[in-house]
Amino acid sequence: MEPLYQQTHKQVHEIQSHMGRLETADRQSVHSVVLLFFFFFFLSLSLFCAVVENEIQASIDQIFSHLERLEILSSKEPPNKRQNAKLRVDQLKYDVQHLQTALRNFQHRRYAKEQQEQQREELLSRAFTTNGTQKKILDIANMLGLSNTVMRLIEKRAFQDKYFMIGGMLLTCAVMFLVVQYLT
Repeated sequence: MEPLYQQTHKQVHEIQSHMGRLETADRQSVHSVVLLFFFFFFLSLSLFCAVVENEIQASIDQIFSHLERLEILSSKEPPNKRQNAKLRVDQLKYDVQHLQTALRNFQHRRYAKEQQEQQREELLSRAFTTNGTQKKILDIANMLGLSNTVMRLIEKRAFQDKYFMIGGMLLTCAVMFLVVQYLT
């Protein structure tokens, strides 16, 4: 039982170091995405993370099979060592479950980050122009029978209304300032 326990314990520590490398690689990918030049570097880090994740998952699966074997062996230990053996196996089980959860959390964060990056790229690829919208409005108004002269008057009025709105906002702020200044 002891050699299998030591081997399993060693694998748990190796997985913990792999998780550290995974976290470090993930942080480096965040910093390397700043420039377009590092786009290929980001892809290679993403690939690296996927490979390490698969290695970690395979190791965790192997450890679970070792733990099943260790449970059987701990029940066959002499009565004076049985409780201690079961306790050690349970501790290993807890550690491995913790590593499994940490791996799932990392995968979830990486997936969410990839989704955000994809949505960001989609938003950046869109062309947001108000001129196109304004042209559509003018086309609709022309279809409704409004003349170009009426449309120009409407545009002029909208431009003037903007100044009235800004003036009203400034006047309101001035009145609020005076009320606070003199009435409090």
